Amino acid sequence: MSECLKLQTSSCYRTQQFTKILMKIIDLTEEHKKLYFLCLEDWSDEMKEAGDHKERWYEKMKDKGLRVKLALDDNDKVGGMIQYFPIEHSWIEGKNLYFIGCIWVHGYKKGRGNFQKKGMGKALIKAAEEDAKELGAKGLAAWGIPLPFFMKASWFKKRGYITVDKKGFLGEVLLWKPFTEDAVPPKWIEQKKKPEKEPGKVTVTCFVNGWCPAQNLVCERAKRAVAEYGDKVKFMEIDTFNKETFREWGISDALYIDGKKVRTGPPPSFKKIKKKIGRKVGKVK
Repeated sequence: MSECLKLQTSSCYRTQQFTKILMKIIDLTEEHKKLYFLCLEDWSDEMKEAGDHKERWYEKMKDKGLRVKLALDDNDKVGGMIQYFPIEHSWIEGKNLYFIGCIWVHGYKKGRGNFQKKGMGKALIKAAEEDAKELGAKGLAAWGIPLPFFMKASWFKKRGYITVDKKGFLGEVLLWKPFTEDAVPPKWIEQKKKPEKEPGKVTVTCFVNGWCPAQNLVCERAKRAVAEYGDKVKFMEIDTFNKETFREWGISDALYIDGKKVRTGPPPSFKKIKKKIGRKVGKVK
């Protein structure tokens, strides 16, 4: 019997492109939690700037149906991950579906090395779909963007996912793959309001859910930048993991300066955030 068949807690997949690679898909283990909290980028000082938001989010979500799977190469080195959870605990309107918060195969030469173009992503999403079906889900939903980088909508479409909703300046896409005929398509939850400016001060508002280290990083950088301007700036951090708070605003993760949304993908540097705040401070009378 092959080693692949002997494994009791993982699924194995063979993929062939330029070379044949044996990989394993496993559930998150205690051994790999810290790596997961850093989205496999344990080499990155930037990721470590993001604080412990992701760990605290995990502790709250682990009993709410959160599922995390990792892709390991034939040397048992983690190269990819997927996290998904009941859509009722996401920032999407839906029922009896699971939602993919993110799927990520490490693609940098530094750190763990480049694991992309080896079939890990395909294996991860296949494992998630099979798992969601076994859990009784009527479908699997995901978000994507039309630009050619992280969470590409086109990648999901190649895997059989269908666009059901769009929003935002960049045309952020909501996709899904129904498993049953009676599955109801998900939809974005619309933004209800935005932070207001306060006379005589610069207002900086950070909305943070905790699930994404990149967005957590933005919040931590904004917090540090605000501290350098003293009482000239009012800072608010709004925890949108709380469902009532999220529905009040209709915002999951975002940064606003004086009521204007700051683009946070990819995360702006500390220097850039500080500069944006500084410009506003200079105009305060």
